[in-house]
Amino acid sequence: MSRIHVMQGEARVEGGDETVLTTLLGSCVSACMRDPGAGIGGMNHFLLPGASDSQGSRAESFGLYLMELLVNELLKRGARRGHLEAKLFGGARTVDGLSDIGAKNIEFAERFLKMEGIANVGGSVGGDRGRRIEYWPASGRARQLFFERATMPKIPVAKPTRPTASVGAVELF
Repeated sequence: MSRIHVMQGEARVEGGDETVLTTLLGSCVSACMRDPGAGIGGMNHFLLPGASDSQGSRAESFGLYLMELLVNELLKRGARRGHLEAKLFGGARTVDGLSDIGAKNIEFAERFLKMEGIANVGGSVGGDRGRRIEYWPASGRARQLFFERATMPKIPVAKPTRPTASVGAVELF
């Protein structure tokens, strides 16, 4: 069996019954996509960085690039756009007290599939634990193994310990 690990920021397309694509996910999302008739499929692994700007375009450009890279490579290798199907994995909220970047990754990936007319046929997203994904691109079989929930300290939100008082004025010019 040929095992190929997909790192964050990568997309791989493979065929063959003996090929399995693997990745490790926390708040990142992986799209596993294939054309069942062509017997070819692939996987990407992306994380939208930080808070997005008002249109979301800058942060989403990382996910958009990897989703388009995956689709285009599938088409180059013989897949047909109208037959593509996808499974989404990841998007966990692994640290309490911080923004839920995993939810933003999930929302982006689901919106991309809908806009592109690619069937979302399953997967597993959200939760609070990371996971290892194994995906057989020829058959579309996927397996996930959850990591144990790490004991993460809650990130405290800064709150004043006593009432604040004005200590003077500042003049800016």
